Amino acid sequence: MITGIKGTRFRSVAAVAVTSGALLTTGALTAAPAQAVTAPSIVAKGGYVMNNSNAKTLYTKAADTRRSTGSTTKIMTAKVVLAQSNLNLDAKVTIQKAYSDYIVDNNYASNAGLIVGDKVTVRQLLYGLMLPSGCDAAYALADKFGSGSTRAARVKSFIGKMNTTAKNLGLKNTHFDSFDGIGHGANYSTPRDLTKLASSAMKNSTFRTIVKTKAYTAKTITKSGSPRTMKTWKNTNGLLSSYSGTIGVKTGSGPEAKYCLVFAATRNGKTVIGTVLASTSIAQRETDAKKLLSYGFAKLG
Repeated sequence: MITGIKGTRFRSVAAVAVTSGALLTTGALTAAPAQAVTAPSIVAKGGYVMNNSNAKTLYTKAADTRRSTGSTTKIMTAKVVLAQSNLNLDAKVTIQKAYSDYIVDNNYASNAGLIVGDKVTVRQLLYGLMLPSGCDAAYALADKFGSGSTRAARVKSFIGKMNTTAKNLGLKNTHFDSFDGIGHGANYSTPRDLTKLASSAMKNSTFRTIVKTKAYTAKTITKSGSPRTMKTWKNTNGLLSSYSGTIGVKTGSGPEAKYCLVFAATRNGKTVIGTVLASTSIAQRETDAKKLLSYGFAKLG
């Protein structure tokens, strides 16, 4: 782990002999500042890190190159839901067969294991969205919070809200054509844009609570009205257990996206937030992220 370089301060000397025989007359000597720390090399094709408090850039690698984002898309899904006026997190949503069919149709995409007919709260759906990366939860939320008389219309409306939010945030290299990252040729973002999106999302207390949660067990209501305890959802973000100070944010993967991770950590009152896109494995995206987090903290001193 890279840390800040702390030099030793020497007392002022009047004359110090150097190899050339000349005399160097200076005051106290100090080591290089923390900003001189060497930038790490990462395997991911794209990366970006910034100081969350002032959005100052700390690291870039192809930071503005558009790439497929996989399930990091769900950061925007959650942000759009949490931005709804008069949002009731305890409102119940009935799970439709279309949501489970969607999982099957997409080669058993990552899911929360939601059961048709169960009544699940919006809060629970958000946990199902962000921890196990449930595409079924994403579909349920898009259907619930989109506008229109048909499911297709509501989903289209919700994706429209995602794109409007991206535009309002100034994310010029971001576009969504899906509610979960299973794109249709026009679902992309960049390390810089995703980091800015995550920083904005982290301003919401509910979002912050969810993305730092390692495991969550939802208690739903079955079609017959009896309680059901769901299988515990575990957060796919391994940094929560392996990098001290981690507070989020979201993993992503896919054939085109490869392995992605939007990450954030707080140490000594300072928060570093960033993104790696198109790494080569789950382990490698976490290694890349740890390098960038440690580098970010070293830069901040």
